[in-house]
Amino acid sequence: MKNYFILLTVIASLAFSSCGGGAPSTSIDVVMTDFQFIPNTFTVPAGEVISVHVVSSGAVVHNFVIMKLGETAGDSFDEDDEENIYWEVRDIPPNGEETSTFTAPSEPGEYQIVCRTEGHILSGMLGKLIVVAGE
Repeated sequence: MKNYFILLTVIASLAFSSCGGGAPSTSIDVVMTDFQFIPNTFTVPAGEVISVHVVSSGAVVHNFVIMKLGETAGDSFDEDDEENIYWEVRDIPPNGEETSTFTAPSEPGEYQIVCRTEGHILSGMLGKLIVVAGE
């Protein structure tokens, strides 16, 4: 049953991501696989509370880490990157999921999203949080 839910989530995410990001949303639904976020781009309104639901369908632990504006983790996430985290969901086990909330940054721009698990950034597990000015 859980695999059926994951499959439906992936299909729905692909359908929504094919729309080019669309209008800002106050919810993020993402499936983390080996080695990608599906979808990998999210548009949210600045300063709003954002609900995040992450599902790990990969074979290893995954993370959903939003870096601060203008910061990137480079080729790998290390202890120097800790101070550059805006917000994260950490250590989701294989076939695990979590729902949480955070307040979107108040400064519009593009924020890097990474998986901090060793080797995942180099393998392409990157995303983008686009923060747009509120109305």
